Amino acid sequence: MFETITKGFLIGLLVSAPMGPINMLVIQRTLNRGWWHGFVTGLGALLSDLSYAVITLVGLSFVSDFFDEYEQIIQILGSVILFFFGLRVFNSNPLRDWTPDKLPQETRYIRDFVSSFLLTFSNVAIILIFMGFYARFSFNPLADGRNFFAAGLIAFIIAIFVWWFLLTSLVARLRKHFNRRGLVLLNRSVGTLLMLLGLGGIILLLFPGFF
Repeated sequence: MFETITKGFLIGLLVSAPMGPINMLVIQRTLNRGWWHGFVTGLGALLSDLSYAVITLVGLSFVSDFFDEYEQIIQILGSVILFFFGLRVFNSNPLRDWTPDKLPQETRYIRDFVSSFLLTFSNVAIILIFMGFYARFSFNPLADGRNFFAAGLIAFIIAIFVWWFLLTSLVARLRKHFNRRGLVLLNRSVGTLLMLLGLGGIILLLFPGFF
């Protein structure tokens, strides 16, 4: 159970941390409108990520026999996906989509939430990212029963919740001293971590006696 919770938390954190359009939108709204607007925007992204996490887990459960038979190959493919995802994050420019927020200051929180959810949910390719994480960490709590499934998802939710809380709180506190270079550094750090996880998984699977 502890292993499932740890994996769920780690996957949630790694999914939400890369500085893409959603992170930039959250930062924008935190700077332009205040902490609550940024945090609610993050919660919209959380709901979308949770939806895709469940969809991917349920889909994998229907082909569990296939995954058991080709577990090593699938884990290698998952590690490869993870590596190239990290490479993409590392090379991406998190400031490219930095545009003035055109929504009025009096926009209601529900609009922040819905717009963030729809923007995140439109990225269907995230299913491949989830498959890469699940394969890399051998994460399939649904196969172990409802309690493991619930524990894994709760840990996943908490991780993303904590990420958005910390990010918006940090941006709000450092509002007057906000350094956009820090976004690039954070982006490259996360990308490097993802590449190392993917590369480490490939080495361990292909050369089990390497370490």
